[in-house]
Amino acid sequence: MSDSRRAAERLVNRMQHVVEAQRRVIYFLSSLVAAFLTTFLVSEQSAEITEIQQYVLFILVFAVSLWVTEAIPPFAVGLLIVGLLIFLLGRSGANQVGEPNYINVERFAHTWSNSVIWLLLGGFFLAEGLKKTGMDQELFRFSVSYVGDNPRHLLLGIMMVTAIASMVMSNTATTAMMIASIAPFIHSTGPEKNISKTLLIGVPAAAAIGGMGTIIGSPPNVIAVDAINNLLENKPETDLQIGFLEWMIVGVPVALVLVWVFWKALIRRYDLGTEKVKLGLDSGSIPLTGIQKFQKQIVIGVFISTVLLWLTGNWHGIPAAAISGIPIIILPMVSIVTADDVREIPWDSLMLVAGGLSLGLAIKESGLATLMVGELQNLSVNHYVFMLIFAMVTVLLSNIMSNTAAATILIPIASIIPGIEPVSMAIIIGLSASCALFLPVSTPPNAIAFSTGFLKQADFRLGGVVVGGLGPLLAILWVSLLGWIFF
Repeated sequence: MSDSRRAAERLVNRMQHVVEAQRRVIYFLSSLVAAFLTTFLVSEQSAEITEIQQYVLFILVFAVSLWVTEAIPPFAVGLLIVGLLIFLLGRSGANQVGEPNYINVERFAHTWSNSVIWLLLGGFFLAEGLKKTGMDQELFRFSVSYVGDNPRHLLLGIMMVTAIASMVMSNTATTAMMIASIAPFIHSTGPEKNISKTLLIGVPAAAAIGGMGTIIGSPPNVIAVDAINNLLENKPETDLQIGFLEWMIVGVPVALVLVWVFWKALIRRYDLGTEKVKLGLDSGSIPLTGIQKFQKQIVIGVFISTVLLWLTGNWHGIPAAAISGIPIIILPMVSIVTADDVREIPWDSLMLVAGGLSLGLAIKESGLATLMVGELQNLSVNHYVFMLIFAMVTVLLSNIMSNTAAATILIPIASIIPGIEPVSMAIIIGLSASCALFLPVSTPPNAIAFSTGFLKQADFRLGGVVVGGLGPLLAILWVSLLGWIFF
């Protein structure tokens, strides 16, 4: 009887594998057909689209379809993007040295050396060091010590701590540290529990949203402020300049309200109940050996120095990616992070981000984004409708490419459209760029949370819809209200 039961289970498992493989093949082919059809229809409608732009559009639609359908693993899509860009653009007759639209395809492979990749890697090493020395549990205990054991309050408290921290340091580093701090609780509670899932979804979302709060919180903010101050310098009738405090007046209220709204959406979507959370972190401490104390002191020193340098980046001018070298170099050097630990680092997330960076670079360099957004210049619509259109386009582009690149492209275009107030538009685009949360590749914080292996791509869609839909509206309302009050 037991042999026949095991045989039936093996047969069912094989059938499930076959069905799953067939589903993936169908989704892959459907994505390929959708990419071909979209490229063909756009090419027929637009006489201005170039051969290179057609290739990039095909890769864009193909990659997004694969990410949405999960036909192949997300990191494989990232590798596929780089391969297709090098192959298709490299063999294009319109992409030759000396041609006006020439693009050096080697740059698509160089995204592995992008500063975001090194920042991610530094966060991974720091998180590994915290875990090896037990500092992650102490960080978590500190984070939840003032929010109690109610699961809803616990979620809100950690999301708010994450959002505030990401206002003064990299949202990528903030996410890495907070994920490391809640990891022991998630493992002890069970990653399948609703409280664990909401924490893993809420932390990266809060980190991305919190970046709206200050100029240094997110690169699109810097781009927006630079564009605004350049515009204001050309207006002799005003001596107004947008500085750190001025941006906080705009960004902090929007960020805090969005975190609160998304917290409400999470507790509505996932039933957390009212049972008190058993943190399991109050057990007596185990005496440490001399080497363990030394390692803990090293990790504390590396942690503090790295965070302080991240916080004061505008003062000393050292790039955040260079600062990430501190944990990458020191922790392995003193044997806190070993070769086995390095093998466990989520390299698939780095592949995912590198592919997204390559796609964003191709969209920008080929002129496809400018072509897409340039069509809006011929529209004659209400001022606020134009604000909403640009805000939503910013969210859309930021989901599939670097939000920095999206802001770089859209802000100059928005500033030259007749009848549009350029200062308000720049602020709205800068804030909206932080609302892209739909895909694991949309933001590095999403990639870090996805790298835990406890989330599916579909888990990010709630944040993509709620924050991506409500964020631009809140930004428009708040910026318009401030403009009406002060001007």
